Amino acid sequence: MQGLVEAHMEAMLGVRFLASEYSTGPVHGGRIDSLGLDENGVPVIVEYKRATDPGVINQGLFYMSWLVDHRDAFRRLVRDRLGREAAAGVLWSAPRLICVAGDFTRYDLHAVREHRHLIDLVRYRIFGDDHFGLETIASGGGGQASSKPWRRRPASEQRASGQEKVTAELAAAADEVLLGLGEGITKVENQTYIAYQRLQNFACLVPRKARLLVYLKVSPAKVDLIPGFTRDVTGLGHQGTGNLEVQLRSVRDVERAQELFRMSYAAA
Repeated sequence: MQGLVEAHMEAMLGVRFLASEYSTGPVHGGRIDSLGLDENGVPVIVEYKRATDPGVINQGLFYMSWLVDHRDAFRRLVRDRLGREAAAGVLWSAPRLICVAGDFTRYDLHAVREHRHLIDLVRYRIFGDDHFGLETIASGGGGQASSKPWRRRPASEQRASGQEKVTAELAAAADEVLLGLGEGITKVENQTYIAYQRLQNFACLVPRKARLLVYLKVSPAKVDLIPGFTRDVTGLGHQGTGNLEVQLRSVRDVERAQELFRMSYAAA
């Protein structure tokens, strides 16, 4: 199971694979099953259990504590595997724990909802001899992750232009819709975009003058593209993740995009 997930980690979990059975050294005395970096630059620990194991969350949190205390070692690992740019962009405000197991107890589900760390419980299933699937059972904790501390701006900086106000209103409307799609949604803010995440990102918001760009994980081939509203950006460089670009210029556009938001949420 671990080998299958590690071989296809980006497709299955939205996480770039870094290392398997990573040693935490002789003092700590442990091995992290899998280490990775998610789409937003957040460190990820993946722990696997064959069946139901009430200790999987505590074990993962034990390793997370070590990881936070050894940031330089993790950055070196990212630099060696993914390059200096990825290492410089690691987001430490909300490291994640993904637990993959045959099943979980009701106590596990409760712990995830109450815990301050970002934890995903993922159940695996094997179908016959050729098919393997993952199902998210619960996600929670952490609230909103941010790449920089919030600060109160001077009054002179708070006077937004008309265009900035339009963008802020659109972002607030989109935020309400996206967070209302279901439980277990994490909002991750870095320096270039805001991501809405289940197990993987399902929407990335990029502010522009008088409009908001939203990138969704919806196949452009499955929707009718409308010039000025939706665009296929497959193979085109852009901030955030997803191949369908939605351009929001009014609250009415947010309403038009709701079905696309739901499609991307379901895919994540």
